[in-house]
This record gives sequence, C-alpha cells and structure tokens, in this order.
Amino acid sequence: MSTVPLGQYEKQPTVPLPADARVLTGASAWAAAADAAAAKAGERAPLIVVDAYPGADLPLLAKAIAGALPDWRIVDVEDAAALPIAHIDARFADNLTEDRVFGVLSHATVDAFYDAERLDKLAVEVDGATGPTVLLGWGADLVARRLAHPYALVLADMARWELQLRQRAGATNWRAENPDEDQLRKYKRGFFVEWRVADRHKTTLFDRLDFVLDANAIGSAEPTGRTAGMITGEAFRAGLRDAARAPLRVVPFFDPGVWGGQWMKQRLDLDPGKPNYAWCFDCVPEENSLLLEDAEGAVVEIPSLDLVLAQPEALLGERTYARFGAEFPIRFDFLDTMEGGNLSLQVHPLTDYIQRTFGMHYTQDESYYMLDAGDDAVVYLGTKDGVDRDAMLADLRAAETGERPFPAERYVNAFPAKKHDHFLIPAGTIHSSGANSMVLEISATPFIFTFKLWDWGRLGLDGVPRPVHIDHGERNLVWKRDTAWTEANLVNRVETITSEGDVVEERTGLHELEFIEVRRHWFAEEVTHDTEGTVNVLNLVEGDEVEITSPTGAFAPYTIHYAETFIVPAAVGPYVIRRTARSRSERFGTVKASVRGTRTSEA
Repeated sequence: MSTVPLGQYEKQPTVPLPADARVLTGASAWAAAADAAAAKAGERAPLIVVDAYPGADLPLLAKAIAGALPDWRIVDVEDAAALPIAHIDARFADNLTEDRVFGVLSHATVDAFYDAERLDKLAVEVDGATGPTVLLGWGADLVARRLAHPYALVLADMARWELQLRQRAGATNWRAENPDEDQLRKYKRGFFVEWRVADRHKTTLFDRLDFVLDANAIGSAEPTGRTAGMITGEAFRAGLRDAARAPLRVVPFFDPGVWGGQWMKQRLDLDPGKPNYAWCFDCVPEENSLLLEDAEGAVVEIPSLDLVLAQPEALLGERTYARFGAEFPIRFDFLDTMEGGNLSLQVHPLTDYIQRTFGMHYTQDESYYMLDAGDDAVVYLGTKDGVDRDAMLADLRAAETGERPFPAERYVNAFPAKKHDHFLIPAGTIHSSGANSMVLEISATPFIFTFKLWDWGRLGLDGVPRPVHIDHGERNLVWKRDTAWTEANLVNRVETITSEGDVVEERTGLHELEFIEVRRHWFAEEVTHDTEGTVNVLNLVEGDEVEITSPTGAFAPYTIHYAETFIVPAAVGPYVIRRTARSRSERFGTVKASVRGTRTSEA
C-alpha cells in the first residue's frame, strides 16, 4: 500500500453563505420566525408553518418551539389530518412490494398521505384563530395554502444519512409502526416512496421559504454537539446560487460493512475504535449533506440534493439537465477491502429492465478505479470463456440454499489489480472487487440496484444473510462478456489524448455503452480545465494537495487534499488545478468524470 499524508482529508467541508447571512439558533431563531409571521399577518393572528421532512423528530421540534414561543398554539398537522397508516400501506403496496430490497418508484404527491376533508376543516379552524399559531409536520403547507392570508414558512430539512442512522437506532418510517423492522425494508420505504414524495413536495416551497431549519441537529442519532441552526430563505437561496458557481465538496459519510477494510481508517484519520469502514459516499448528492457556513463559523446542515433541486441548470449544465432532469447522475464513492473481504459477486440491471421493473429511467453503469491495491488484489469481471450458463446458474442456486459454496474462480475472471488501474463495468457485467483493494467507484447514481449473486456465505452486520437476487441477475447477465471480450473492452482501456511538457491527459473510460466519460490528468505544476457547459466531478488520486483557481477570479482558490472528491459546477467554465505552496509531492493526478455528449465541444 502507498503512504499518504495523515490528517489532511477534510471530513467536514463547508460552503460559504453570503457575507451578510447569519445562522440563528435557539429562541432567537424562533423569535425571528415570529416577527416575520407578525409582519405578514397585519391585523390577523400570526401563523408560522413548519413543514418538516418525514423523519424529523416532531416532539422535540415542538418542545423547542414551545420553549421559545410559549404563547403560541402548536398544531400537529400529521396527528390532525394524516390518513391511517393501514390506508397508506394499501395505497403504496404496489410500490413497496414484498421484496426485502427493491420496490417501484412512486410518483405520488404529499396530499396522497392526507385526508382532504380533515385538511379543509383544519384550515377553517386556523383561519379563525384569534391567537398566534404554529402548524407543524410534513405537508403542513397543504393546510396553509388553503388559507387566504399570508404566513411565515419554515422548512425543517434533513439529510438521508441522518434518517438512516435514526432508523437503525429504532426510529420508524413516517407514522409507521415498524421500529424493529429490517433496516433494508425501512430504507426501501424511504427510497421508493417517502423521500421521492418529500423531495417533490419541498421543491414547491423553495421559492417561498422564509427560513430553513437544520432538523438533523434535533434528536440526531450521533450527536455532534451542534445546535440546530436556522437561516433565512433569502440566505438559503443565495447560498445555493453561489454554491452552483464555484468548486465544492459535499460532506462524506463513512459506514462499516461485512467486507470492510482498514485503509480509510488509517489514511483518512477516521475513528480507530471502529472495526472497519467499508463505504464512503464521497459524492452522492442524493445521500450526502452540505454544510452552509456563515462568516462567524456557524453552520447549518442541509441535504446536498437541495442544491441539485434548486440550481439544476447552473450545477449540471443545460445539456445534462435536459437529459437527466434535476438529478445528479454521477456518483463517486469508496469501497475499502484492505485487510477485509471480497465484495459480493453481483450484476446491475440493464436499462430496459430497470425502467420496466423499478421505474428508474437510467441504470447503474459503473467502474472501479484502483486508488490503492495490495500485491494480491484482483477484480472479478466477466465470465470465463466457454462457461456453461446452465451449470453456473445451478451452482449459484445451490450456493444460495447453502448446499455448497459457489466456485467463483471456475466461472468468473479474476484480473490482477494494481494502483491506478481502471476496470469498466457496464450494466449486465458480472463483477466484484476482491480483498485488499481500495476502490474509487465512478458510476451512474442509481446505487441500490445491485443484484447479489453470491456473497461468499456471509451474514450481514445484523446477523441475517444479506439478500441475494439470482432471478433478477439471470435476466440481466450478458453472457457474451467473456474473457476475450472483457480484456479487450473493460480492462485498462487507457488512451493518451495529449502530452505537453509535464501535463498528460488520458481517457481511461468508461465503455461506449456507458454515458460517463473519465479523463485522467498527470501534472507537476498545473493543468487547465473547462467544464464546457457540463458538471465535472473529480478526485485527487495522486499527490498531497492542490488548489482549484479561476483564471478570471470568479471564485476564491479552493484547496483539495489527496483522495478528496470535489464538484466543479457547469457554470464555472474555465478553471485551473495547481500545486499549492505547501505541496511536497513531485507529481499529481486527478480523474475527472463528466456526462458524455454534453460538453459544448461535442455539440
């Protein structure tokens, strides 16, 4: 394994708020909301509407509001007007399915969770109130928009990783009675139904918000000591507008796994008390957070997806936005098996299959870039020449029942892997990373659509066998991707584009069936880039430290350390990556992913 500087990887990167914005906390935050409500109400009783993301801790939130505004009546919209959970379960049964992992994406809106007549009745009650009122709960704006008079609107927002941590600790899905349910099923309910509806709903609030509240800090599963902060809607919108025009990083999230390794713990200065770290979502905006920081160092945590939803064209670029909508299509994450075990042997669905079966409009094409590798590292990729399809499937099913282990080496190629190798994995290709590898996974974003075929006989961290989906896998395996085809198409397909002075630009992938283009740049001093109208996602794969600068001074220099993933929004245009005054490395390397066919030079 290579040696890299310790303690430099930034685990809490921030995005600056406008200079005049301030994070409000405690009673002063709610006093500001009350003042805004009073100013809007005129002669009527003031109203604050707190529309909370599903999973927010409403009892603690209500307690905080009551402590700051003791004279205000707090009305829980969910208790007053939500449909019974049995009704909701029946309504979304086809989306949730009986499968432990997979469902079908819902296109419902938040009103599907509420009784319209009870919402109308509640609106009449609030409209006639003579004292100040707070409407609280997911969908609270459904009541408020029925009113004739204005109100102060607060979004109590949350990131998905915080929701998952709470669920693991016993929290339920929205109003569900499932504290002890399998976490995979809880996640499925969120991913396919609740979060889809909630994201659809909150985008209708963005332009009207008076305040945004960090609900992650209220009842957090892993307390950080941070007080729940609130910013104005104006600061929220301006902060995201600025963020979409300068380099940024989302907050990485690290998680253990049955195959997890020790590389990230040792090299990225993580908690040494943890048994391992398997995953790091280093750039998955649908899952990660943004930390918005004011001039005094106070922060508010929001989902990084808010940036995608609020600033899609500036962030993604016109052509990428036209192809994918307000969805971030590129994912960078780490898979650490150093001193760990093999990943599951798996395959991802073909595009037609994921569309017809799960309602997702594009699939999980991916690749493994070897950030580091042990001497014995291998990548399992493609079937061997002459494989008997029926025999392989029979052996997979026998392994699933526990009859006998699956002889992976008999059927699947195991290619030696070394640092900076790049293995391309278009959907339909059987694959796995072996032990003693540190993988930077560069892929399309639909990240839960993995059909495990064999998991080496292991149990999950919960003591339950991890789900295997051989039937799905059989329908998606592309059997012609044998040894000869895989070697010719998927293993280290490096092409030199330019070589001038100390700068070398290479195309390392992905395969022509995949929509992501990856370029690698080697340099000693600096290298020039241009987003050419589409979002760039990069990682510093070699060298200790660089900075991203604007040739026109459009943004302040932005420092990046080894192994950090960063986003350069489409709106940035030209930028330069150069060594810093502190850099001690002789050579630097970055990998850069973009959506193929969306650059201005390709138009």
